[in-house]
Amino acid sequence: MEELRTVFASLGFVRVTTFLGSGNVVFETRAKDTRSLERKIEGALQKALGYRVPVFIRTQAELKEIASLEPTRGVDLNIILLASNLDEHSEAELFALKTKTDEFRVHGREIYWSRRKKPGTSLFATVPLAKVLHMPFTICGTNTIRKLVGKWP
Repeated sequence: MEELRTVFASLGFVRVTTFLGSGNVVFETRAKDTRSLERKIEGALQKALGYRVPVFIRTQAELKEIASLEPTRGVDLNIILLASNLDEHSEAELFALKTKTDEFRVHGREIYWSRRKKPGTSLFATVPLAKVLHMPFTICGTNTIRKLVGKWP
């Protein structure tokens, strides 16, 4: 995690802190163009680590909005973060993955994945998601999002 902090600090970001061992990084910047920031960070990480690392930036306000969602009782809510909005074809393929225990809702660059707990059943794997999303993604639970929000002063 120290290497991540070093890379982010070298890019001029301040108050850089990493979160758990997850690769989540909280930092401050005056830059407003998140797409440019993502590309800048991806380039620096690839140079430092030797491989491509997709970056998914969310502002403090965006994370607070995500964290405010309360899952229905008996449902795990996972948030799938994307770098950009889904196209209509990928969205249709995603909704085709709906099962009795798993359903999806798309909101901007996030997919809300509700997973109903059912004793004795296996959980939905992420492999089908990778096949229909056609782009890098990462998945966070609501608790992780709330803890990230708590990292800001």
